Amino acid sequence: MLHQVGAGALEDPRFDVPLYTVAEAARILDVPSSTLSTWGRGYVRRFADRPAVSAGPVITWLDPASDRAPCIPFVGLAEALVVAAVRRSGVPMQRIRPAIDELKRQIGIDHALASKRVYTDGAELLFDYATRSADADTAPLVLELVVVRHGQRVFAEALEQYLVNIDYGPDQYASRIRLPSYTQAEVLADPLRSFGRPILARGGARVSDVLDRFWSGQPLAELSDEFGAPLEQIEDLVRVASRRAA
Repeated sequence: MLHQVGAGALEDPRFDVPLYTVAEAARILDVPSSTLSTWGRGYVRRFADRPAVSAGPVITWLDPASDRAPCIPFVGLAEALVVAAVRRSGVPMQRIRPAIDELKRQIGIDHALASKRVYTDGAELLFDYATRSADADTAPLVLELVVVRHGQRVFAEALEQYLVNIDYGPDQYASRIRLPSYTQAEVLADPLRSFGRPILARGGARVSDVLDRFWSGQPLAELSDEFGAPLEQIEDLVRVASRRAA
């Protein structure tokens, strides 16, 4: 996506630069790599006794230069966070995919899931979709994502707690993500810092650098001093990494 700057147009690294491999993005969002791949590529599942089932991509995907090359830009990571939030709410993806497609259609812009309109208008749009839907199985599940608060339809807490972690730029597209897996450390993914790799908000150290030192045997207290982060935040980084490795 090109953005006008002065007399010329510059590429926006949020949209145009593949920052993450599937494995890297999956670790950041704490979802299986195979699941993230279907969100980016779509899928076709064939059966011997019934017609094939297919679905298109739901996140932005850039063709990689090789099998192990990055293919997901920052905007795709933000979109995947929204999809992961829906998935964690307990609604099956095969049921929510039509609602996501309708949400994107109603918002009517590229990269709709990474736009602020998902947060501001998405609950109302999903409610309207569910009430119009002729699918008796899907509509109740979609309605589980929406609650009424102070007379307004908003996202249920299970979904909102993920969406509030996205910061938006002046163009109303995602510009920074606070990764929700951490409970003590504030960990950011910012396309303008460290090539989008997760960093500590306090001090800006790459999470991977901290963990590399820990796995090599450096004590937690020393890491806290070296990287200028409270001990409980360093412990949080290790806890999340250990859980993912298990």
